[in-house]
Amino acid sequence: MNLKKQLNLLDVFCIASGAMISSGIFILPGLAFARTGPSVFISYFLAGALALTGMVSTIELTTAMPKAGGNYFFTTRSLGPGVGTIAGLLSWFSLGLKSAFALIGMSSFTAAVLPYDIRLVAIALCLAFTVLNLVGVKEAGRFTVFMVLALMALMLVYVVHGFGAFRLDYMEPFTTAGAAGVFGTAGFVFVSYGGLLHIASVAEEIKDPKRNIPRGMILSLVVVGIAYSFMVFVTAGVLDPETYAASLTPISDGAEVFMGTPGRIALSIAAILAFVSTANAGLLSASRYLFALARDQLLPGFFAGVSKRFHIPHWAVLVTGGFMILILLLPLETIAESASVVLMLTYILSNLSVIILRESRVVSYQPSFRSPLYPWVQILGSIGFTVLIAGMGVLSLAVTLALITGGVLVYWFYGRNRANSEFALLNIIERVFNAVPFLQNRETSTAELESELRHIIHDRDEVREDRVDRVVHAATVLDLDESMSKQAFFCLIAEQVAEKVGLDNDRLCELLVEREELSSTALNDFVAIPHVVMPGNNAFHLVIVRNKQEVIFETDDGAAHVRAVFVLFGTRDQRNLHLQVLASVAQIVHNPEFRQKWLAAVDSNALRNLVLATGRYRRREQAQHMGPPPVE
Repeated sequence: MNLKKQLNLLDVFCIASGAMISSGIFILPGLAFARTGPSVFISYFLAGALALTGMVSTIELTTAMPKAGGNYFFTTRSLGPGVGTIAGLLSWFSLGLKSAFALIGMSSFTAAVLPYDIRLVAIALCLAFTVLNLVGVKEAGRFTVFMVLALMALMLVYVVHGFGAFRLDYMEPFTTAGAAGVFGTAGFVFVSYGGLLHIASVAEEIKDPKRNIPRGMILSLVVVGIAYSFMVFVTAGVLDPETYAASLTPISDGAEVFMGTPGRIALSIAAILAFVSTANAGLLSASRYLFALARDQLLPGFFAGVSKRFHIPHWAVLVTGGFMILILLLPLETIAESASVVLMLTYILSNLSVIILRESRVVSYQPSFRSPLYPWVQILGSIGFTVLIAGMGVLSLAVTLALITGGVLVYWFYGRNRANSEFALLNIIERVFNAVPFLQNRETSTAELESELRHIIHDRDEVREDRVDRVVHAATVLDLDESMSKQAFFCLIAEQVAEKVGLDNDRLCELLVEREELSSTALNDFVAIPHVVMPGNNAFHLVIVRNKQEVIFETDDGAAHVRAVFVLFGTRDQRNLHLQVLASVAQIVHNPEFRQKWLAAVDSNALRNLVLATGRYRRREQAQHMGPPPVE
């Protein structure tokens, strides 16, 4: 069952921002300052820049596959269900860790006013957020919007007033551990940018994902990255170094310096809002990973249950809420460090997934946003993440390794025999094997993957299949690899479809030749669209042909060496359909990316999906009366 689309651009921005702004700015700056000094704001900037390399890959993948489960979903479709299971469980664990970290972080601000064990308070809040998310994603989203807008207003007040009290002498020495300290601290604070993954996990519930996902995520990273850098910088200039390095409430302490007790209270309120917002967004997003894993039969099916009233995965939400309560019992540093390592591993998988999907020649992979500077952004980003991971603590690495082992065991003992075995990497494996003489003719199939991605694109773009789509579903698709004349080509086509259209081979070939003699059907040196009128009634058939070598058509300008041929056969009573298919094919072949994708398609199934997935005008009034498309 699909989830309901309820989130707009403001929701996207606030869910991502709300998931980032929490302990990363209200607690970690003091610990980070102790490592590198006033240059800590550079560490925050570098962490944000590195997060950008993973974010652009995540945006590309999410706009191509806006489905619940985010990076789990596209990792499975690119690298296979085994790696996808590991990625999904790691992301679920990471978001749970980060949300629990936010709840525990509130202890530094509420311990003075609440006479209760802070962990009991955190558990109570976790239960409250679980109930909120059970009511519905829109209600949870509205709550997050309110929290984030109030939070950003308080942060802006802090930065503006803080510059008036800035002391340059507090900025010396600028760094206490050199360049190594600055870079090492960047890894330590990287968890501050983990909220970007939340959007990928709720992508299926976002309205107009082609526009709202890239805009919301980019805007969120830019705004939050700037806010982090300015707040940490201002704090370094208003709080004496010894106090800054020892503080677990550095922003509130800084506010007290230049705004007095009211300022401290206001920023403490901002911190509590941030922790609450992060915990709520984390529960919302993490539950979608269990939902997606179960929908692909990699976890028990009850996790994929969706409530009929609120359209949310209620069992996944309940289990995630219970999991967060258990995490609250772990040490704070272990939670923070493990969350950072898992987050960076997730970005590495995102970068690798983009490379695999682009190089696999899966024609139904059609993101509305493409990562710039491909593949260098992905390669350099992954190297940077690896360097930062290597510098993390041994305990956090051990926890991460245990999680990976757990993912392997879950897949091996539960999901291995239930999972769809098709993924994009198979196409690359096939090309590698076929490049080695004694391993040639090794065949793999990604037919179901192509079809699944095409349906996702249609759902993303709110496309309803029309009569032309049905014609393409039923079309004969040929993939040839032999240079030939148009006469030989027409005879070959006649042999392939004579029985389907109810005509003799020779007569069908004659009709094709006669039509070509009237005027060439070659549109250019790449595409030809022969189309003939057959005797009889109520008959129409399309033949789609790729010739990797060439079919030679004569034109007024000389010979055209055609690689793509669309042959239309129709009776006179199908004239309207004939014209509609002809116009649709013309739109498809004039797409700027058509030639490249046509030549890169791995097989005849990919060719069919390319035609079905390429954008064109569709007549909605006809689609409303159609039944389901034929089985491919």
